Amino acid sequence: MALSTAIHTRAKHANTKSKMTAEEYYQLGNKYRRQGDFQQALNNYMEAIALDPKSPAVEAKKMLDDINDFYCKDIYNP
Repeated sequence: MALSTAIHTRAKHANTKSKMTAEEYYQLGNKYRRQGDFQQALNNYMEAIALDPKSPAVEAKKMLDDINDFYCKDIYNP
């Protein structure tokens, strides 16, 4: 939990995005995913992938893409 808080604090106070590592973006993406904020999770995963194309964020992004692809908007429209 302390790592997540430290990463979030660092992200919040960073002057530029480039100061965060791919691992930090990945961990922050995981934090947002656990909170149900899939858009922020995807944003952070994509930042991680941009910095490190072999990051575990690649698989995490695929997982969220699969979830979003599965969602059928027609079911929820009145």
